[in-house]
Amino acid sequence: MGETVGRGRRPGAGPGAVDMSGAPVNRAGGLVPGSREGAPGGGTRPPQDPERAVDAERPGPPKESASVARSGAVMAAGSLVSRITGFARSAMVAAALGIGLVADGYAVANAVPTIVYMLLVGGALNAVFVPELVRAAKEHADGGAAYTQRLLTVCAVALLLITGVAVAAAPQIVAAYTGYSGAQAEMTVAFARYCLPQIFFLGLFTVLGQVLNARGRFGAMMWTPVLNNLVVVSVFGLYLATSDGGALTPAETALLGWGTTAGIAVQALALVPSLRRAGFSWRPRFDWRGSGLTRPLRAAGWLVLLVLSNQAAYWVVTRLATTAGRRAADAGIDGGAGFSAYANAYTLWAVPHGIITVSLVTALLPRMSRAAADDDPAAVRRDVSYALRTTGSFIVPAACALLALAQPIMTVVYGHGRTDPGDVALMAGILMAFAPGLIAFSGQYVLSRAFYALSDTRTPFLLNLVVVTVNAGLAVVAYLLLPARWAVTGMAGAYSVALLAGWVVTAVVLRRRLAATAGGSGPGRAGRWWRSASAGTLARLLVAAVPAAGLGHLTARAVGDPAGAVVAGAAGAVVVLGVFAALARPLRLTELDAAVSGAVRRLRGRSGAERNGAR
Repeated sequence: MGETVGRGRRPGAGPGAVDMSGAPVNRAGGLVPGSREGAPGGGTRPPQDPERAVDAERPGPPKESASVARSGAVMAAGSLVSRITGFARSAMVAAALGIGLVADGYAVANAVPTIVYMLLVGGALNAVFVPELVRAAKEHADGGAAYTQRLLTVCAVALLLITGVAVAAAPQIVAAYTGYSGAQAEMTVAFARYCLPQIFFLGLFTVLGQVLNARGRFGAMMWTPVLNNLVVVSVFGLYLATSDGGALTPAETALLGWGTTAGIAVQALALVPSLRRAGFSWRPRFDWRGSGLTRPLRAAGWLVLLVLSNQAAYWVVTRLATTAGRRAADAGIDGGAGFSAYANAYTLWAVPHGIITVSLVTALLPRMSRAAADDDPAAVRRDVSYALRTTGSFIVPAACALLALAQPIMTVVYGHGRTDPGDVALMAGILMAFAPGLIAFSGQYVLSRAFYALSDTRTPFLLNLVVVTVNAGLAVVAYLLLPARWAVTGMAGAYSVALLAGWVVTAVVLRRRLAATAGGSGPGRAGRWWRSASAGTLARLLVAAVPAAGLGHLTARAVGDPAGAVVAGAAGAVVVLGVFAALARPLRLTELDAAVSGAVRRLRGRSGAERNGAR
């Protein structure tokens, strides 16, 4: 679902910062033009001329942008390795439990902690911490140290209470998500009691990770989930080595349940060494009265409402998709037309966003938060534009690949076992309907984080209602009007349309907000979005997307029949990427051209080194 806080800096001492990779970032060495720190006495610069608004969206200093890019790359690498080890984890769990009732009970019990955590506090902790910690570091005499201790203490106490209540209510929680009874219910409740303590460690991982992010250290939070996966793989490997293959015993249930929770605990506690290296040691503080904690808690409340509204739309889509699956089965169409197909396609669709957008924006959020704390909307706008252009340069090609290569991708990932070609074709159609929405999904994520940097969580909640309403409404229309085979595909398309609507509305509101904060002359001038650097880059990317997607699809189809899905997908991907690379310079796709040029230089450097070594 940031970059910068000075450790122990006093206001006026020069807001030093640390980027997520741990390298120091100091605006004295890489000053954003017009930022507050460059003015004598800490004064602000004069309001920017709105006619020159587009200039404010050009990239900031190369050192700072390179630092964010490096931090994003470190996090993207961690996310990728985490996903790879996650596949190994899934394979080990499947080997141990199969796909029957025992596996279902474990899956439900292991999912419940995340569901409860996200519903109650997860979304709030993920978005509120960094801006608040950045602001405290700037405004408080101790650099925000005491404020951070108090905020962590409040969160830890809340997490302990929530975890205790959840463990006690395990039977009721399981009953709310399943229709199990008898031995199956008992086993699932037992698994849930062992797994629900994950709520505390999930929250601890988030809050400690946000402290690291606010101090500019991002790598640990992306890499420690690998440890979680390795722990779970080891636990299930131990079970496979010691089990006789019969029914689960209470001891084996405890081993698997507590072992899974141990993975989350290791993931959270593995952040402690990084915190110590960052100069932070947590000491609980309970002097909360008058400490300024009301504002972040109020902001968190809006994010809880945002998560709840998303869950409401998710519930609508789930009920409609499962009903559509039954309707399709009654009509003689395979069950692939139901919710499982929607979920499988969604899982693949969201991968580029998690690796690219989340990584970069996480690295950028502290810098945006620092600019907001400095009352420098021009710098916030620059960072937003940079994030939109950089993520778009990779997300648009990814969306093209998903659209053009949906059939071979689905065949490679899901075309095994009981999944027949008809199921694959249905899921491929759903993935194609999702694909265009990936661009809006990424853009909406960037814009919402800009509001969070401004310490505004109310506006994103209200704007998110646009996405929720359009998604739920169009999903109902798709269910009622489309044939059984296409109903769920229509729901995926509805989500893409909803994301696009939300992205446009959010962009308009944020642009006007930043223009008003900067002293712009009103909505008319702020609304000239087509003049922005980010809009121009997106338009040129879409121009390149047409031939890239078309040629990639034709290549995959031509290669697919004789060579198979793997070769077809690889060939199509090469063509998609090749078209974007070829058009990067003619279309002035600066960020993409820089990435291509850098890759070429590295390849040439390696080949030259190999030739020299051969001599």
